[in-house]
Amino acid sequence: MTETPDTSFQSSSVNQSIKASEIDPKFKYELAKLAGSEKILRCFQCGTCTSDCPIARYSDNYRPRTLIHMATLGLKDRVLNSDTLWLCAACFTCTDRCPQDIEVASIIRVFRNLAIENGYIPQVFKDQIAAVLNSGYAYKIPELRIKKRETQGLPPLPNCNTENLHKILKNTKISKKLQTPNGETQNGTQQ
Repeated sequence: MTETPDTSFQSSSVNQSIKASEIDPKFKYELAKLAGSEKILRCFQCGTCTSDCPIARYSDNYRPRTLIHMATLGLKDRVLNSDTLWLCAACFTCTDRCPQDIEVASIIRVFRNLAIENGYIPQVFKDQIAAVLNSGYAYKIPELRIKKRETQGLPPLPNCNTENLHKILKNTKISKKLQTPNGETQNGTQQ
C-alpha cells in the first residue's frame, strides 16, 4: 500500500522536505510592501507569538511563528494553501506581546487576503458566504427552529435585504471567486 503525501499544511507537512521549485525568494519582499505586513522582515523567530496564542494552546497545527517563517523562506504556496491560517482568532495577543513590534495578526490577515486572491477559500467559508448572501444569516436556520420559535410565541426572524448584500459584493474579488463557470454564485443567484 502506497501513501500519498499530505500536501495540506499540517504538522506533518512542516517536516516535509522543501524543494527548490517551491521557493519564491521575492515573496517576503512582496509581503513587506503590503499594508499590514510591512514589518515581517523584523521577525527573528523568538516564538512569543506562538507561546501566547490562545489558538496554539488548543491546536497542535496552528503556529503563527511557523507561518511567518515559511513566508520568509519563500514558501508562498504552502502558506497560502494552508488550512491553519484560517484558525487565527484575530485577538491580537501575538501583536501585543511581540518584542519586535510586528503586527502578527495583521500579517495573518494579509496571508488570508492573498489566499483568497489566489483562489483558496476553505469550503466552510464559501458555505457561510453563500448562506449570508442567500438569507442574510451566517448559517441556514433550520425549519425546526423556526417552528419552535412560533410555538413559543416568539416573533419571526427578521428578513434581510439580500439584494443590498449582492450589490455590495458585486464588484469585490470574493464575489468573483465564488462564481461558478456559468456566472452564478454558489447559492445559484446570477451576478
